[in-house]
Amino acid sequence: MDDLVAEAERRDAADPLAAYRDRFLPADGVLAYLDGNSLGRPLRATAERVTRFVRDEWATRLIRGWDEGWIDLPQRLGDRIGRIALGAAPGQVVVADSTTVLLYKLARAAVDHGLAHGRNEIVLDTDNFPTDRYVLEGIAAERGAELRWITSDPACGVTPDQVAVVAGPRTTLVVLSHVAYRSGFRADAPAITRIAHDAGALVLWDLSHSAGSVPLELDAWGADLAVGCSYKYLNGGPGAPAFGYLAARHQGVLTQPVQGWFGHRAPFEMGPGHEPAPDVRALLSGTPPVFATVPLEAGLDLLAEAGIDAVRAKSVALTDFALRIADALLVPHGVRVASPRDPERRGGHVTLCRADFEDVNDRLWKRGVIGDFRAPDGIRIGLAPLSTSYAELLAGMTALADEL
Repeated sequence: MDDLVAEAERRDAADPLAAYRDRFLPADGVLAYLDGNSLGRPLRATAERVTRFVRDEWATRLIRGWDEGWIDLPQRLGDRIGRIALGAAPGQVVVADSTTVLLYKLARAAVDHGLAHGRNEIVLDTDNFPTDRYVLEGIAAERGAELRWITSDPACGVTPDQVAVVAGPRTTLVVLSHVAYRSGFRADAPAITRIAHDAGALVLWDLSHSAGSVPLELDAWGADLAVGCSYKYLNGGPGAPAFGYLAARHQGVLTQPVQGWFGHRAPFEMGPGHEPAPDVRALLSGTPPVFATVPLEAGLDLLAEAGIDAVRAKSVALTDFALRIADALLVPHGVRVASPRDPERRGGHVTLCRADFEDVNDRLWKRGVIGDFRAPDGIRIGLAPLSTSYAELLAGMTALADEL
C-alpha cells in the first residue's frame, strides 16, 4: 500500500495536466469522484458564463440574439467539436437534440436509403447501450427491416471478424459503440468501417464514451455517421445537447425523418412543404437549445487548451494505475477485471466485477466515493483526465477495498 501511495504522489507531481483540476468546482463531501464517464464535473468558468449569458445576452439582446449568432450555433459549435475532438472537417457536425433523437434521425435515414436499394438488414450487437438497441429495434419494426445481432463478449467487444461474418449484400447499416459503455473496450473503428463498406453498408458510430477522452479520426476512418453526448468528457452538464456527424458525401443523399423548420432550406420563408437544407443543417429539426450550449462551450475551451493527445496520454496512465491498484487490493478479494489490459483496446474507464457490487456501490456513495454500478455485477471506475488526480483515484479504490 505504501508503494501505491508513493506512486500516486509521484504521478501527481509529474502530471502536466495537474493544474486543470483547479478549473473545476469542488464537491463538498466527495472523497473521490470516479464517474466522469457518466457526467463530467462543472467548470468554474461554466457558472460565470451562465450568469453572463443570462445577464448580457438573453436579458440585453433578447430576440436580437438570433440574428447576432444564435441561429448559426448548431453548426458553429459542431465544427468546433469536429476540430477539437472528432477529427472531422467543417460542415459535417451539428449540435442539437439528445443522443437518442440524433441516433434515430441518422439511423432511420440510412435504413430508408438502404431499403430503397434492396438492403434491409441492420447489424448491431447484444451488449451495446440500451438506447442504441431500443432505437434500432423500433426502426426495424417501423420500416420492416431485419436485425442481425452480433453476440458480443463484454470483455472484448465487437471484433472486425465478427462484423465480417454478418455484413453482406443485404446489410444497410452497422451500428456500434466505439468504446463499449460496460467494459470500456475500444473497437477497431477503421477496420470495421472498411469491412462494412466492402459489403456496401454504412456505419454509424456511437461516440458517447469516446469524445473528449480518446482521439477520434472520423474523416480518416471514412466514417459515414456518428453521434455522441456532450455531458461526459466534454463537461456540458446534465442533459447537454448531443452532436451528430453526417459525412459530406452523404449530405443531400440521406433524408432524416423529423422534418422541422430549422432544417429547412430557408427556415424563415415558412412556406408550404419541407425542403431540406442542402448541407448538414438538414439534420436539425426544432429550435436549437442555445442556453444548454453555454456549459459545452466552456468544456470545449478547456479541451482545446489541454489538447486531446495530452488528455489521452493521462487517460492511459490513469487506467493503467487503476489496474495496478485493482490487482494489488481487489483481485485478492474475488474481484474480476472486465476491461481490456491492452491500452490500445481500452477507452477511458475500467470496469470491476463482483457479485455483491450493487450493495457495495451503495455503501461507497455514502462514504463519498462516487463510482457507477452497471448490472449485473460491475462498478465502473470512470476517470476524467482533466479533473481526476492519481491520489483521488487511489483514495476511492482503497475505500472499495475496505468495503470488501
